[in-house]
Amino acid sequence: MASTAAGKQRIPKVAKVKNKAPAEVQITAEQLLREAKERELELLPPPPKQKITDEEELNDYKLKKRKGFEDNIRKNRTVISNWIKYAQWEESLKEVQRARSIYERALDVDHRNIALWLKYAEMEMKNRQVNHARNIWDRAITILPRVNQFWYKYSYMEEMLGNIAGCRQVFERWTEWEPEEQAWHSYINFELRYKEVDKARSIYERFVIVHPDVKNWIKYARFEEKHGYIAHGRKVFERSVEFFGEEHVNENLFVAFARFEEKQKEFERVRVIYKYALDRIPKHQAQELFKFYTVFEKKFGDRRGIEDVIVSKRRFQYEEEVKASPHNYDAWFDYLRLVESDADPDTAREVYERAIANIPPIQEKRHWRRYIYLWINYALYEELEVKDPERTRQVYQACLDLIPHKKFTFAKMWLLYGQFEIRQKNLQAARRGLGTAIGKCPKNKLFKGYIELELQLREFDRCRKLYEKYLEFAPENCTTWIKFSELETILGDTERARAIFELAIGQPRLDMPEVLWKSYIDFEIEQEEYDNTRGLYQRLLQRTQHVKVWISYAQYELSIDTSDRLQRCRGIFEEANKGLRSCEEKEERLMLLESWKAFEQEFGSDTTRERVKKLLPEKVKKRRKLTAEDGSDAGWEEYYDYIFPEDAANQPNLKLLAMAKMWKRQQQEDDDDDEEEEDEEEENNRGSGKEMEEEDNRRVERDGDEKLDGEENGRVKRDGDEKLDGEENGRVERGRDKEMSEDSASSENPMVSEPVPEKDSKESTHDDSDDSDESSSSSSGSSSSSSDSDSDKDGSEKQPRKSKKDSVND
Repeated sequence: MASTAAGKQRIPKVAKVKNKAPAEVQITAEQLLREAKERELELLPPPPKQKITDEEELNDYKLKKRKGFEDNIRKNRTVISNWIKYAQWEESLKEVQRARSIYERALDVDHRNIALWLKYAEMEMKNRQVNHARNIWDRAITILPRVNQFWYKYSYMEEMLGNIAGCRQVFERWTEWEPEEQAWHSYINFELRYKEVDKARSIYERFVIVHPDVKNWIKYARFEEKHGYIAHGRKVFERSVEFFGEEHVNENLFVAFARFEEKQKEFERVRVIYKYALDRIPKHQAQELFKFYTVFEKKFGDRRGIEDVIVSKRRFQYEEEVKASPHNYDAWFDYLRLVESDADPDTAREVYERAIANIPPIQEKRHWRRYIYLWINYALYEELEVKDPERTRQVYQACLDLIPHKKFTFAKMWLLYGQFEIRQKNLQAARRGLGTAIGKCPKNKLFKGYIELELQLREFDRCRKLYEKYLEFAPENCTTWIKFSELETILGDTERARAIFELAIGQPRLDMPEVLWKSYIDFEIEQEEYDNTRGLYQRLLQRTQHVKVWISYAQYELSIDTSDRLQRCRGIFEEANKGLRSCEEKEERLMLLESWKAFEQEFGSDTTRERVKKLLPEKVKKRRKLTAEDGSDAGWEEYYDYIFPEDAANQPNLKLLAMAKMWKRQQQEDDDDDEEEEDEEEENNRGSGKEMEEEDNRRVERDGDEKLDGEENGRVKRDGDEKLDGEENGRVERGRDKEMSEDSASSENPMVSEPVPEKDSKESTHDDSDDSDESSSSSSGSSSSSSDSDSDKDGSEKQPRKSKKDSVND
């Protein structure tokens, strides 16, 4: 370190790195190693070669080397590589005894080192010391019997020396330890090299017991086949099938067995093997088996054989499905369909019995719906396919005994049983069964089916009794009353049918009363009892004021060929209109008026048409506030409402509101005209005089006729109509124009300057934008007919707004 004049040490300054960013080219560890290798910085020059010229120098050299080896061994005895190098050096000097001594000393240090034993034995064999080598191999396989390399080297040495018996003895000693498969194959190949087939067979017998794998049995059988022992090969395959049994079957074994028999042209044996295997191997494990079986049948079988293969494959699939889920009735249906088309009746019955044994665990009808069809298919199969009526009857009875009728029943099963007995010409049994069903668990379907059966047999007295029982069970069923009455009508007993209808409409509770009344009315019309029909309509109208009843009544009166039918029909319409005034459903009242209007259009006069036209409502759009279920505000919604003139006339307070609304709209229009006039004056000032004159001329020509016709002739009338209609209808909401009828009283309103077009539909909306559009159409003319008013409205909508100055120019 540097020192100052005062003797104090001065700390040198450390250079500060200004740029700490990484360099563009980075030096890696691999690069450093590569450069060191290229430059060979670590290599030392080889020592100079020495030449030994006499024995004394050789002894010095040996002494020096031995001392170095011994020093290394003393430093670390467990490093076996030092021992091996030492022994190999001694061996290179032909000092075999010294090398043997070094190996023995090394074995005392680590006798489990495999490389040490191998080097030791190789040294003895290299120096042709056979007995010493045998001694070393015996010691090695005794100490380390699981090291296969020792056995391989030992047996190979004996075989190379021609000592076949000794080699066989080595293999025998090896097999006693039950080594891996390759050791057995080496022993077998050794015997086969010397044509000892019987000894090789005995080795295979022991081998397949020690290693009982399928591939080993297949190798054993192929060994017998290769040497021409076909019977022995077949016996090996049969023994293997018995050895593995049904619990550990393997498709590869059966495929190999079948291909073995196929080579021997034993096709029937092949087919039996495949079928045997398919019956015992699960479907998901037999893919290759199905593949080889199909190929075999295509090569050597007929069409029936190929179909059998496909059926067997599907049968395996269904068996797996039903085993996995016994209550999967759809899988049972597919399985049964397959069995019915291919198998014999006994097999089909067996599958049916297995299927119906899976009773649903819960007594709820929804769980039994699919299950009950198993019984139905079983019974139909016995009746139609097997043609065994007695067994079919047993199936039906067993099913009916199984169903818990107190909780639920299946009418379809009872009816099928009754129809089966009818087909067997056993009418008493059919009636007995259906009667039992009605007594145990009456249902609508049971009654209907029993009645239909008796109708086909033309037993009308029984039908009457069944209808009476049916109506006692379900008096609210209008269809039953109607069918009962139709039966009596067909039999010609009109009074009885009318009495049934009277009883029916007198019931306190009915499921479809409108259908019943309509059927009763149609019945009276068919009997041409017009007074009774009118009486029925009047009785029905006392119970309900439905618009369809009024319309039907009016149409009925119109259909009767009498002189006063039009007056009667019109009177019904008027009465209905009065009766529906208090109805909250305004659509029904509108429906009535539309029907009345259609009637007047066809049969009425101009006066009656105008009268009905005045009664038509006005369609308006309204808004109402919505409230959610929790009481919070849910916003607004728009809906259409109908305002009837008769109802609006009863609200006098709306007249003043209508006039106030029109005055407000007029004020807004005046303000808009003033703004437009100012804009046009500015434009005229910027334009030339000639352009102004031409514009005025064009405006006069365009607006003259419309002004004279629309403003002078029609404005007073339309404004008066709008005023009075607004007073009568009372529709004043958010500045909307009103569209009124032509028959309203006309009077001029000084506050209204813009006419409102008249529409037959009487439709208006409470929307400010619509009001502004309608009010801007000030140049449209009016006419007495509705078509003219519509065309005027269209023209007014296309007409541009005129300013006050334009009106003066006009």
